[in-house]
This record gives sequence, C-alpha cells and structure tokens, in this order.
Amino acid sequence: MSAAGTSQMPQPVKLSLPLIYQQKLFEELRKEDELVVLARGLGLMRLVTNLLHSYDAAGNNLIVIIGADDRENAWIGEALAEHAAVSLSPLARGLTVVNTDYTSVASREKMYAAGGIFSITSRILVVDMLTGLLNPETITGMIVLHADKVIATSLEAFILRIYRQKNKVGFLKAFSDNPEPFSTGFSPLATMMRNLFLRKASLWPRFHVHVAQALEGKKKAEVIELEVPMTEAMRDIQNAVLECVEVSIQELKKCNPGLDMEDWNVDNALLANFDVLIRRQLDPNWHRVSWKTKQIVSDLSVLRGMLQSVLALDCVSFLQQLDTIHAAHSPAPGSTRQTQSPWLFLDAAQTIFETARRRVYSSKQKAGPNSTIESLRPVLEEQPKWAVLAEILGEIDRDLYFEPPARDDSNGTILIMCTDTNTCRQLRDYLQTMYVKPRTEKKVEEIYDPETDKPSAAFILRRKLRNYLKWKREFAQVNATLFAENQKALSGAVDPRLGQQKNRAPASKRRRVRGGSAVGSAPGRLENGSIAQYFEKPNEVAELMANVQLTEEEAEAQHNQDVMLFDPLDNMDDYYQLYDMHDLVVIHAYEGDQDEHVLEEVKPRYIIMYEPDAAFIRRVEVYRSSHNDRNVRVYFMYYGGSVEEQRYLSSVRREKDAFTKLIKERATMSLTLTTDPHGAPDDPQEAFLRTINTRIAGGGKLTATSEPPRIVVDVREFRSSLPSLLHGRGVVIVPCMLTVGDYILSRDMCVERKSVSDLISSLNNGRLYSQCEAMFQHYKTPLLLIEFDQNKSFTLEPFADLSAVTLPSATAAPDLQSKLVLLTLAFPKLRIIWSSSPYETAEIFERLKSNEPEPDPIAAVRAGLDDSDDLTQLDPSTQQLEHRSVFNPEPQEMLLAVPGVTPKNVVHLMVEAENIREVANMGMEELSKIVGREAARQIEGFFGRDVLDDERQDRGS
Repeated sequence: MSAAGTSQMPQPVKLSLPLIYQQKLFEELRKEDELVVLARGLGLMRLVTNLLHSYDAAGNNLIVIIGADDRENAWIGEALAEHAAVSLSPLARGLTVVNTDYTSVASREKMYAAGGIFSITSRILVVDMLTGLLNPETITGMIVLHADKVIATSLEAFILRIYRQKNKVGFLKAFSDNPEPFSTGFSPLATMMRNLFLRKASLWPRFHVHVAQALEGKKKAEVIELEVPMTEAMRDIQNAVLECVEVSIQELKKCNPGLDMEDWNVDNALLANFDVLIRRQLDPNWHRVSWKTKQIVSDLSVLRGMLQSVLALDCVSFLQQLDTIHAAHSPAPGSTRQTQSPWLFLDAAQTIFETARRRVYSSKQKAGPNSTIESLRPVLEEQPKWAVLAEILGEIDRDLYFEPPARDDSNGTILIMCTDTNTCRQLRDYLQTMYVKPRTEKKVEEIYDPETDKPSAAFILRRKLRNYLKWKREFAQVNATLFAENQKALSGAVDPRLGQQKNRAPASKRRRVRGGSAVGSAPGRLENGSIAQYFEKPNEVAELMANVQLTEEEAEAQHNQDVMLFDPLDNMDDYYQLYDMHDLVVIHAYEGDQDEHVLEEVKPRYIIMYEPDAAFIRRVEVYRSSHNDRNVRVYFMYYGGSVEEQRYLSSVRREKDAFTKLIKERATMSLTLTTDPHGAPDDPQEAFLRTINTRIAGGGKLTATSEPPRIVVDVREFRSSLPSLLHGRGVVIVPCMLTVGDYILSRDMCVERKSVSDLISSLNNGRLYSQCEAMFQHYKTPLLLIEFDQNKSFTLEPFADLSAVTLPSATAAPDLQSKLVLLTLAFPKLRIIWSSSPYETAEIFERLKSNEPEPDPIAAVRAGLDDSDDLTQLDPSTQQLEHRSVFNPEPQEMLLAVPGVTPKNVVHLMVEAENIREVANMGMEELSKIVGREAARQIEGFFGRDVLDDERQDRGS
C-alpha cells in the first residue's frame, strides 16, 4: 500500500452531483483541506459519499472516517456500492465498519494493511493508533463528520492531534450541517478550526449565491402554504401553558440573582436547547440552589412538552397525559405544600386542566324526579389538521381524476411527513377510519353530517375515550391503594398523647395563605389551593361509557383494521402482491439526512408536510432541482399563531444569524495556527529541553532522560478526556488492559481515578475497598484520585440536597465523607488527590512523575494476574512481593501484628503453614527452623499467653 505522501489522488469519476453548488464544493474539496459548514437539508451526505467514491475508485488508499453513526455508515456503504456498480471501477472496495464487533486485533491489523475506506469508532481508533496497530503515517486521509462536536477534550480532537503529529501530508476534511455551535462563545470558529487542525473554512448557507441560483431556478417545486387555525380550547390551553412558563421563569430569576439571564425569556423557552441553557448556568452552583429552583427547572421541561402535546396529541390522549403529569407532580398524602410543583397553584394551571377536560366531555344538566341531575356527554374535539388533511387528499384525488398529470419519472405516491412515529400512527388510524359512521343505539341521529359524506375522527376518538375511561378506573384504584399505604406509613409519626401528626401545627395555628380563601373555594381546587384530580361519580362514568359503546359499524371497522395489521408475509404462499406506487399513501417521520433516501425511493408527486421542518423543505428543493423529469407539489401545514409556527420561524432565524456571525468572524479572523499549544514540539532542541529534570535539591546533578515521559493507561479510561490532555502535554500514552489501577505513573506509583458519581457507587458496593487492596499488594505508592467536573463547584455536596425534606431513615446512613474516613482508616498509607478538573489532573500527574522511573507496561498488565510461575525471573525483593500477592491479605495483616513476625519472615510462615491456627499450634523447635530462634520465642510466647491470667492481673492491679 502506498504511503500517505505517495497516495493516489481522487480520480475523475462519474458523480451524482447535478447542482452547481455541489459541483463547486466538490472541486474545492479535491484541492485542499477545509472545514465545510453546510446549511441543513442541502445534501451533505451526498457530497461526502461522492468524495469518498473518488478516493475509493483510485484504489491503494487508506481513508478513515470518524464521527459517523450507524445510519450514516449504512448510507455510506450503500452509496459506495451503487457508485462502484455504476462506474464499474475494479479498484473500489466499499466501506468497512470497525466497531466493537471486531474484537480480534489481528483481523484489524490485516484490514488496515490491505487499505480501503474504514469507519472506525473513536475509542477503537485512538487505541489502535497509540499501540501502533494502525500507523498514522500510512493513512491517506481522514474524513470528520459532525465537526461541531469536536471540542478540545473530545476523543476526535485526540485522534486528529496524533494524526497530525505523525502525518503532515495526509488530507483532512471536516463536515457539519449544524452552524449554531460554531457561533457561540469567544472566537468559536477559530477555536473549532484549531481543534480540527484546519486553516480554511467554507461556509454554504441557504442564501449563498450558488445555492440560491441552483434552488431558485426554473425547476422550483409547487408549494401550497396552509395556515390552519387552532380551536378556541387549544388556544386557551396554549396561552395558559405559556403563562405558566413565564411565571416559572420569573420565579427562577428571583431565586437566582446574579446570573446571566438575558436569554431566559418565553421566546427562547420554545427552543429545544432551553433546558440545556438553564442547566449549564445553574450547574456550577447546583448544590446551593434551593429545592424550589430545582423543581422549577424540572417543571419547565414538562411545560414545554405540553406545548408540543396540545398540538400533536388528540384531545383524549392529551387529557390522559395531564392526568399522569398531575399524579407525578402532586405531593404525597400528608406532605406539605412546599413539596408540590409551584405552577400547579396558578390559575392558568386550572385553565389547562378544565379546558382539556371540556374538549373530551362536558357535564349536562337534566331534570330528575326530585332535583336536577348532571350527566356527562362526550364532546371529542377533533384536531383541526385532520379535516384539512382529508380535504387535501380529496383535492389530490379530484386532480388525478379530472386533470391527469403529464407522464414523468415520478410516481403518483402521496408522501405525508410528520415529526415522530406516534404522529404517524395517529394519522394512519385516522385515514383508515375517517369514513366509518357509527350510529347511536336508537339510530335516530348520526355522528356525521347527514347531508354530506364528510370525514370524521369519531371512530378513533370514541375508541380512545372507552380506553381512557377504563384506564381512569384502574388509575383511581392504584391511587387509592398508594394513599392507603402512605397513610399507614405516616401513622407511625402520630403522637398518641396529642392525637395529631408530629411536625404539623394545629388547624388554628396554621399560617394563612395569601388569597387562600378565594383559591380554596374555587371549583376543582383542594383546601391548600392545588388542583383536584377529577374522579367522576360511578353513575356519570357509566352513562358516559354507554354513550360511546361499540356499535356494529365500529366493530366491523375494528375487525378490518386488525386484519390489516397482520404481516402479509405470513401467508405469502397463498397470496402475495406488491403495492402499486400510484395508489399508495406513505406516512413517514422526519429522520434528517435519511429523508433524502425516502424522496429518491418513493419519488412522490405530492408531499404533505403535516408539521413544518425547515431542513425537509430544502431537501425537497434539492430533490426537485436535481431531477428535470419529476414534478412535485408540496402542501405545507402549520397552526397559525402557535408555538409550532414560532419554533419554525425561530429555527430559520437562528440558522441565518449563525451563518452571519460565521461569515463576519471568518472575514476578520487571522491565520489559524493548527499546532496544539500543549502538543509535543517539532524542534529537536526544544524536545530535548523538555526532558531535562530541573528539580535539583540536596546537591543533586542536572539530569536528562533520553525519552519523553510515559504513562500506562487502562483502555477503559479513554471514555474520559484525561488521556487526551496528558497526550497534549507531551506525555506518551501506552494503552493497556489493566487489572489493578487506572493510571500507572511509575514502577511504584498507581492511580485509581474516580469521578464523584463513580466514587459514590464504588463506596456503596465495596468495589473501591477491593481496588485499594489490590493496589497495596502490587505497588508501594497507591493513589486515589477524586476528579470533579470542571463546570461544577469543587465540592461533594451536590449529591446531598440538604434543603429538601428527607425521611428519618435517610439521616442514619453514613454520608460520603464518613465513608471516605473509614476508607482512610482501613488504608492509612493511601494518598488521596483532589482535582478540580481534568486539566488540573494532567498537571498533577506531570509533577508526580518527576524524579520517578518510567513504568513498565508489561509489569503493569501482569499486576493482579496469577504469575507465581515466573518468580525465578524476578529479583529477590520483587519475588517476595509476588509471593505475598498469591495469599489472602487478611491473614497476612493478622500475622504481621504478631510480635516476632516481620515482612521478611511472614512469607516463610505462609508457605509452611496452611492457616493461622497451624502457626499458633507450632512448637518452639518447629518455628525456629522457619523464622529463627529469637523470632520463634516471641511468636510462641504470644500464642501461649493465658488471656484469662492477664485479665486477672489487670483487675488486681
């Protein structure tokens, strides 16, 4: 295989890049290395696969892809196979995926030697490059996907640093279709390019002149925009939820003054990363914030989910979701108001629950024999988009019948795109049953309009209501059972002398809540102002269930629908038929770049975007502009004045602003240096000076080592960023599978690294005690490193929320500090290192290694393994240590406490005797042959002493 310097360049092959901006971008990538930031939906993966095929067709290359997920690997593999079949290239070999399935080191080494295109997981790749299994000098080039995720401490940045240190001529190209991360922070583009070791950035937004020229030409897709108005109930629920979000954000600001709250507003609350934004600002002081702040942060996620649910779910499913939210956020019986979500006490929350209930069923008064009786009747409000969807399908059918389109390469398939699979399932059920007409038992009135044959969702909504009422009855039983159990548990806290619960003031001494009388008298409220759970009377539920009983028409439709859900391949011997693409309605969820495959395979003539997505609109534009012989009509649906519309407009605006910032930064950015500020220097003289030990004390001499410092690292530690930071400081990393310790700094110094969460779990299950025990058996200086998150405060208190209400039994358990004290008492010679961040840890390791001999990787791997057969190959001191490692440590410690037993003769005692009892029963002559006469006299005197006589003497004295 050719080396990187003499590798084959991309050959001119037939490409599937019909648009002008794709061709120009491909020509740029053929000539130089650069970071490509492309707007979403403009065909990033198609560009990558064409570039890879140009190298694959040339042959004799070794190309490495990093950052690709499973779906992208499948896409690249399929695309390379198609390109090879079309171009008939004899040198093309396709894609090879290297992941955890390839456990054999020898097989990977053979594959690397043969060359080709490899997609390798980051953990496998970094270990293979450090161990020499994959020589970086033989790599022709690297392709980096999702370049926006490559930060300074990531494994991808570690891989690129190793690659660039040993390979100066191989190409490097990075791709991303997510511009927002490149525009946040100080000089984000320059920082990202420094992490990627690149000097040029190529930006391609939607408003790029070549992109606009390609997508806004004569071959534009026909787009029909449909603004669907929300119902009055949906609008009321959305406004109430937004009010709850606004109040929660204001309370969050009051509880946390001093933070940067410029972005804490309702508009940003609609964005997907709003929760991450708040947690990032609160994480450094998360252990100090109040319980109320933590609850509000959790509530914001729930409220933002409700904004999406009111638009996506049907009325019955939304009400059921509210019931579960209410049950999850309500306090346990007997608890105080402070343990409940604050937003549930707002009037807006009452509006949410009552309006959602009225969308499903409402109460109706009727005259009874003695008084007025209230009964429940179903309302079952339909989603407005359902009727519009049915109208669109009807319009398409009329167009196909009266005005058949001209023959072209596209199918007559109707493609419906929505957000997730739940919405796909909902639309499937609606389209299959929208013409079912269930009649009442008396068969007097119809659910449908009798004058026209309009579609309706009565079938699925009536079925959902029946299931909801059954679920509600079971839910009430479970709630009652839990209430009884909680009451039984709380009965132990009742003082029998006072006849009331402890820690609870009498009714006459309780503080009045502001507005408590008005709130308490409101309908649907409990005494403390929280929302009451609706549990209707049994006779009302029975009457409501009778109104939605299964009719003959519904039973027949249900049977037909169940039959359609069977797998047609079960009876393929009797009947088998392919679907006709001209009569097919495909419902599909948005899947990013995979949507391009859907468009190419389905070839739809009509596309209905049930929910807006900016990236998919561009994919349709690229699809239409790439094919002259295909016509597309797009129906774009959205709820007017809804958060759905605001999210769509906000996403488009944020992407445009991100590209604008990137263009401005690139225009004013100086030349980006691709050398790592902490990397190993290229100058041999400077490299020599780094190896000089300048710590001269006690008349010592200036010394210099011939090789850089070396640390043996467990391969499982490559999940963290510490190995990358150590390598960045010029330390040689030797990855090994270690049994004892995580980092071996020298022959005698072993480090067990623990994050705070790992430390807690290790102390709870006793694993840390066993690990310290193993370190003391094989190393003279065991170290326990407790490493904190650099973005959080340097403390152990985040895991102990002292402000929350705790049970009495929780205080009995020893806390983390107490367990650490017990650990140090068990191992007095254990040294504990507290590090505030991985950067600090790398500096600590560098200082600890000074004046220490370099570790032996072979000895580090053998530590903890049963290697007693190799004792003759070791020196006497090490041989003694290895002898001790074969035996249990507890009896060794007990024998060492006996007078006359020393670390030198304890080995002989353990070899000659089977247990401590046998040593205690040995006579003077037998012990003398093993440990000598003086030591035998002390041992025999210790075990022969009468403990009872000693006690009597002590009492007498």
